[in-house]
Amino acid sequence: MRPISLAHLTVIDLAPPEMIRLAAATGYDAVGLRLVRVTDTSPGYPLHRDPGGLRATRAALDETGIRVQDIEFLRLTPDLDPASFAPVLETGAALGARHMICAPYDPDLSRMADRLAALAELGAPLGIAPVLEFFPWTVLPGLSDAWAVVQASGRDDVGLLVDALHFDRSGSALADLAALPAHRLPFLHLCDAPVAPPYSEADLLHAGRAERLPPGQGQIDLTAILRHAPAGVPIALEVPMTAATRAHGPAHVAAAALAGARAVLAGVDG
Repeated sequence: MRPISLAHLTVIDLAPPEMIRLAAATGYDAVGLRLVRVTDTSPGYPLHRDPGGLRATRAALDETGIRVQDIEFLRLTPDLDPASFAPVLETGAALGARHMICAPYDPDLSRMADRLAALAELGAPLGIAPVLEFFPWTVLPGLSDAWAVVQASGRDDVGLLVDALHFDRSGSALADLAALPAHRLPFLHLCDAPVAPPYSEADLLHAGRAERLPPGQGQIDLTAILRHAPAGVPIALEVPMTAATRAHGPAHVAAAALAGARAVLAGVDG
């Protein structure tokens, strides 16, 4: 059975120790931790500046047996100094993470590729590698755009993160997904949503950050995505459901996401 991780955005209001215990109680294998704030209205948990929080997080991991699959979220901006991210990398590595998610916010794609290479060099001694995610509202709207930058980095240890929502919304091609070398796609973000193009930028941001659906409850062809991805690729469930979280709590949302994913995976993995 392929491992399933709980992405922090699904339960973003929970601090890492609470999130880890919820993941264990619900039946997940791993978590992805948001150590860096993404927007002004959503939290980040800077454990690299919080020794007490880091100790509590490590204790929760030891207590539950949950592992950290990835950390996030590094925005690749024009003024980024990769070395400034070293404390976050070191903290992620201390927690056992093997990947750090990066986002494309630099119009100079050559510089972005160079920054990815620098981050890979910083992370290599720590056993943690960058993965570049694409978003339809950014300079890298689709899979082929992001793959070109990953290749331009010149590093074989720079990966690519495909999120089912962004793959669908960008109109990315299944053939491009199938052509990726397996080691470049270390895990996949799975979720669902209604499919009703065209989408405004506000639509894209709202679905991306606030309201998605558990796998199998929308119209994204998740089976096709999974069948074109490397066999057995680990899954992370990034399923923010703001209204349901308010009404029923984060445990309900995490459990619904996991139940949906297992049902979809049963049809793919047998």
